[in-house]
Amino acid sequence: MASITREPNGRRTIQFVGADKKRRSLRLGKVSQRTASAVKVRVEHLVVAAITGDAVDDETARWLTGLDDVLRDKLSAVGLVAKRDSATVAGFVDRYVSARTDVKPGTRIMYRQTRRNLVDHFGQSTLLRDVTPGDADEWRLTLIRQGLAPATVRRRCGIAKQFFRAAVRRRLIPANPFDDLAVAVQANPAREYFVTRDEANSILEACPDAQWRLLFALSRYGGLRCPSEHLRLLWEDVDWATSRITIHSPKTEHHAGGEGRTIPLFPELVHPLYEVFEQAEPGTEYVITRYRNTNANLRTQLNRIIKRAGLRPWPKLFQNLRSTRETELAEQWPIHVVCAWLGNSQAVAAKHYLQVTDEHFERAAVANPVQNPVQNPAATSRTASQGSNETHAKPYDCNTLRDNATVCTCTEVPGMGPRGFEPRTSSLSATRSAN
Repeated sequence: MASITREPNGRRTIQFVGADKKRRSLRLGKVSQRTASAVKVRVEHLVVAAITGDAVDDETARWLTGLDDVLRDKLSAVGLVAKRDSATVAGFVDRYVSARTDVKPGTRIMYRQTRRNLVDHFGQSTLLRDVTPGDADEWRLTLIRQGLAPATVRRRCGIAKQFFRAAVRRRLIPANPFDDLAVAVQANPAREYFVTRDEANSILEACPDAQWRLLFALSRYGGLRCPSEHLRLLWEDVDWATSRITIHSPKTEHHAGGEGRTIPLFPELVHPLYEVFEQAEPGTEYVITRYRNTNANLRTQLNRIIKRAGLRPWPKLFQNLRSTRETELAEQWPIHVVCAWLGNSQAVAAKHYLQVTDEHFERAAVANPVQNPVQNPAATSRTASQGSNETHAKPYDCNTLRDNATVCTCTEVPGMGPRGFEPRTSSLSATRSAN
């Protein structure tokens, strides 16, 4: 694959064909045949890795980390390794983040946050190859000492691991020092909160306008991810005739079939939607129009609304609204149906969304009354079976075991059909002209 040529003055050159099918020459200068042969073997490994896109073998990676600047620059000049100036932590991460134009703005924000943490800890001049697994452990402890939440620490460790894995693939370092760090985000039951319907009603009354009431209702009763799914909702996605809403999901659109889902037009959403619908200008495309600025901090505003309602803000404001709705729906519908409506998997739902509420304990206590410990249940059963045909009273009424949750139904609005609304076309302007 590669060959060594010797010039009359004793200088040796390694010639090879690169991944781009072009012949290149690596000039070694006056070195022994043994040294040139050893370099030739490494060059062949580097060429194969460049062609296949795989990382180089461990021995070649260790050889690269021990090279002096002269030979390293020569390898860089023929395209076998990255340039030395990108081998610092700060320099490499900057280039990596700049090149990732395929990720969403929210992901780029997380990249920049992790980059800031790395550079604050390691400095501008630390080389990638000088970062050890022990250094990675210390960096993680630094994040914890800063007071970051465990889930945030794990996410940033995962992103740092992603940065250094890319460096391994570019043959800048032999191994990833962040490989052993725990990066899977774990559920934290202490931050779960079930938002009751009474609390939700109080918050809806405290909302400043119809659009905020709809934002909250879509989160609490529609289970939408806020703000990404709210801001993509179009009036043409609301099918009044079939009582269904199409939800576009930026978070899962890169997965096959994850670009969108359909949810029912839940009764709790009808009036908030219609209120905004009535206020919309003809030809309006998006459902939410007043809070589309990406700089609008909806979390801060919701905190104020909750306090105005006389309530105390809970952790993970919008996440717990979505979690509450999934828990609520799981009481009435099969879990595969609920997951299809909420747009997550059953494993994710069980780990991060479904909650155990006080109502579960209360209903379980009613359903399992304490039995007289002196009485033998088996003997009681036998006595009943051996007696007359008289029907024995049960210790409790089975009706008490039924779910006492009420099903919301919309009252009939005069002149607008049994559901409260006449069938709508997908076009807002067409609907208004028809009226």
